[in-house]
Amino acid sequence: MPTAVELEEILRGADLRVTRPRMAVLAALHAHPHADTGSIVTAAREDLGRVSTQAVYDVLQALTERGLVRRIEPSGSVARYETRVGDNHHHVVCRSCGAIADVACAVGPAPCLEASESHGFEIDEAEVVYWGRCPDCQIAGGLAATTA
Repeated sequence: MPTAVELEEILRGADLRVTRPRMAVLAALHAHPHADTGSIVTAAREDLGRVSTQAVYDVLQALTERGLVRRIEPSGSVARYETRVGDNHHHVVCRSCGAIADVACAVGPAPCLEASESHGFEIDEAEVVYWGRCPDCQIAGGLAATTA
């Protein structure tokens, strides 16, 4: 978790003013990777006392536009945000509880997968989502099967 000084440097490095809401949202994202907006609002309010939901949305938009935050939206899920950017990693999502974890790039340099046809696009990123059941849901599923 970055210190307050490091968070300030991150914001200034992206030509963003250092504000309390930006600091709180960025800190929340570092503490809670793959958080949804509601979770980020809650964490920011715990830090600041009061902050509007709209202010958090505005901060997330600014951080995303400046490349400090990545927005992901797995099928059937609300938008999630993470501070791990620029390394072209992927995600694994639990079908049961929705837990998300990072997965290193499948193979090679970005975009780490070659499209069979580019249709004239200059491809610079590949997004892969792996689906399955997390360890906790596997255990819970196994227990449910043995007690049924």
